[in-house]
Amino acid sequence: MNYFSSNFKLGILGGGQLGKMLLYNTRKFDIYTCVLDPSNEAPCKIASDEFHLGDLMNYDAVYNFGKQVDVLTIEIENVNVDALEALENEGVKVFPASKTLRTIQNKATQKLFYVDNDLPTAPFSRFAYTSEIKEAISNGGLTLPFVWKSAQFGYDGTGVKIVKALDDLVELPNVECIAETLVPFKNELAVIVSRNASGETKTFPVVEMEFHPEANQVEYVICPARIPDHVAKKATEIALKTSKAFNHTGLLAVEMFQTQDDDILINEVAPRPHNSGHQTIEASYTSQFEQHLRAILDLPLGRTDNKVGGVMVNLVGAEGHTGQVVYENIETIMTMDGVTPHIYGKKQTRPFRKMGHVTIVNEDLNKAREIAENVKKSIKVISK
Repeated sequence: MNYFSSNFKLGILGGGQLGKMLLYNTRKFDIYTCVLDPSNEAPCKIASDEFHLGDLMNYDAVYNFGKQVDVLTIEIENVNVDALEALENEGVKVFPASKTLRTIQNKATQKLFYVDNDLPTAPFSRFAYTSEIKEAISNGGLTLPFVWKSAQFGYDGTGVKIVKALDDLVELPNVECIAETLVPFKNELAVIVSRNASGETKTFPVVEMEFHPEANQVEYVICPARIPDHVAKKATEIALKTSKAFNHTGLLAVEMFQTQDDDILINEVAPRPHNSGHQTIEASYTSQFEQHLRAILDLPLGRTDNKVGGVMVNLVGAEGHTGQVVYENIETIMTMDGVTPHIYGKKQTRPFRKMGHVTIVNEDLNKAREIAENVKKSIKVISK
C-alpha cells in the first residue's frame, strides 16, 4: 500500500502529547492523519489533517471514527475495546490489537498474563474491592507494606499508593485492585520493543528512570542505563519475551525493576510510544515515534541505537499553580549545551500535570545528567 502523499488515512485514538509527537513524523512522511479526542484543546488539533471530537470510551464514537480510516492506532490505552474488536472483524487494521489492549487495560489481568506466560513479576493478590484488603490483612493472607494499584484507569502516578499502615487504606477508592509485594529495587528500568506486522523486531537501549517521590512520576530518563552489561542483556531478553507473548504490532514499552540481587521483574507495559522513550527524538538514530509508524505500517524498522547519550527531564506543573501556563526561565535552559525543550501545547497547568519535557544530549552521559539537574532547578511550570 502507498502511505505517502496518497489517499491512505491513519487514525489515532487520543490527541495528547504522544499523538502530537507522532504527528511530527506523519508530517515528515506526508501521511494523512485523523485524530479523535474528547477535548477541543487537544495538542493534536493543530497538526492533524482531520480532528474529530469524541469520547474515547464511547463505542459509537470510536467505531464511527475507525470506519473512516485504513489503520487505527492509539496514544492512550483507555479506549473502547469492544469497538476496536468490531472494527477488526470488519477489516480495519488496529494496532495494538483489541486482544492486547483488553489484557493491558486491567492491571489484574495484566499481572495474570505474566504469570500464565512465565514472565517474572512481583507477587500480588487480586481484590474485587479495596474494602476486602483489610480482612485479608487481619486473617494473615496479606502483610504490610504493599503497593496498592487500581486495576483500571490509573495513569501518571494516580491509582498507585504504597500502603504501610491500615490508615493508608481509608482514602483509597473502593474499586477492583491488586496488592503487590513492595520490591526493594536498585533501579527502575524500561525497554521499548518495536515489532512490525511481518515480525521484524528491534529493541531500543535499556533506560534508567528516576521517579518523583511524591507524584510517582518519572522525573528523569537516562539512556543508556548506568547498569552492568549482563543486567542490560537480561532486561532486554525479558522485554523481548514479553513482546513475543503479546504477539503485538507497534511499540511495547516494558517497565521493570532491577532487584538488589540483579533479578529483573516486570512492573507493567504500555503498547504505544512511552515517556521512557522521549529522549530518542534527539539521542537515537530513529525516534520511538517514527519507529511506531514504521511498525504499524509494516515498513522496515529503523536503527535503534543511540547517536549520543541522552537524558530526558519531565516538565510538570508546579505545586500551588493552576491556570494559564507560564514556562519560567525557559530562555535560561536554552543557553545550556545540548538542551532541547518540547512544549506539549496544554494551555492550562495544574500540580504535576505533564506539560512538556526537555532532552539533554552529551557525549558524556554523566555530564548530560548534571545539565539535566540544572534544567530541573532552573525552569518552572507555573500559572499567571
